[in-house]
Amino acid sequence: MNRLLEGVPRHGLAALALVAAAALAAPLFASDYVVRVLLVVLYFAFLGQTWNIMMGFAGQLSLGHALYVGLGAYAAAALYVKFGVSPWLGMFAGVAVSGLVGLIIGFLGFRFDIRGVYFALLTIAFAEFTRILFDHWTWVEGSGGLFIPVAGGAQLDLFNLRGGPVMFYYVLLALTAALLLLCRALLNSRLGYYWQAIREDQEAAQALGINVFRYKLYATVLSAALTAVAGVIYAFMNNNLFPEQVFGITNSIELILAPIVGGVGTLIGPLLGAAILTPLGEVMTWLAEWLPEWLGLPFKLNGLKQVFYGLCVVCIVLFLPGGVWPWLRRLLRLDMRPADGE
Repeated sequence: MNRLLEGVPRHGLAALALVAAAALAAPLFASDYVVRVLLVVLYFAFLGQTWNIMMGFAGQLSLGHALYVGLGAYAAAALYVKFGVSPWLGMFAGVAVSGLVGLIIGFLGFRFDIRGVYFALLTIAFAEFTRILFDHWTWVEGSGGLFIPVAGGAQLDLFNLRGGPVMFYYVLLALTAALLLLCRALLNSRLGYYWQAIREDQEAAQALGINVFRYKLYATVLSAALTAVAGVIYAFMNNNLFPEQVFGITNSIELILAPIVGGVGTLIGPLLGAAILTPLGEVMTWLAEWLPEWLGLPFKLNGLKQVFYGLCVVCIVLFLPGGVWPWLRRLLRLDMRPADGE
């Protein structure tokens, strides 16, 4: 733990401790609605961090990451519904399946040296193919949706992930914190240095003797496997799965917005981006319902949140191309050593 926190300034550690204490205590004082919003923040922070491993650390653009969310969700949910297997055990199946699919996509893409937007299109193609497959796969109920039984009353069953928002909040909080520590350890390891070298200049990294194919594959498989964990939480938190909902391109785009806004390639960026976008998205949803009625408009403002997200990305690209976190870090004098990936 001391090694993971090495290089963090004292006021940075104090701020981190304050945020951790607030996160732990939040459900004790917040309303049910606020807890649900915080739950969504943690969900997208976790997802953003898993995508960040692939894009931010290793420089491999994926626009079909919802594929791994869906595979993890369906694997654990189907095992629970059909055979009564605990989602914690089903999570291993989801991680294995997602990791294998990530391995296949990575092998095909990197073996034939597919890069940039073409690799992104490859990930979208696999996600769309899987969506169509699950849409017609009757064993998982196809387009009709797979529904997970809900326990009656206020029953709390952590083993089977049956409980209310507060339970899922603490589960996601623990997973997000563990992932943050894992990513920091990775960035300070030889593997992390190799990823960053590949991200900055693949040809130069290869000239230095780095096995580019192997290390890009490591990033893809690890990112895919960890994304499946979020998929399991998503399935049991919402109690239903529809192929269009979990595998759709909209889901893939939404999950990458947090690291883009917060700062791609940084540890805190995905968390900060999710903390910014999720509450603002809630405000946009409320405005989309309230404004037409207040202004007497004859039409609804459907899609206002998506338009707002698009404007946020445009503003980040134009004014803060590194994301909000690098700018905020400099403002608060929280700069760390470059090797820390911050």
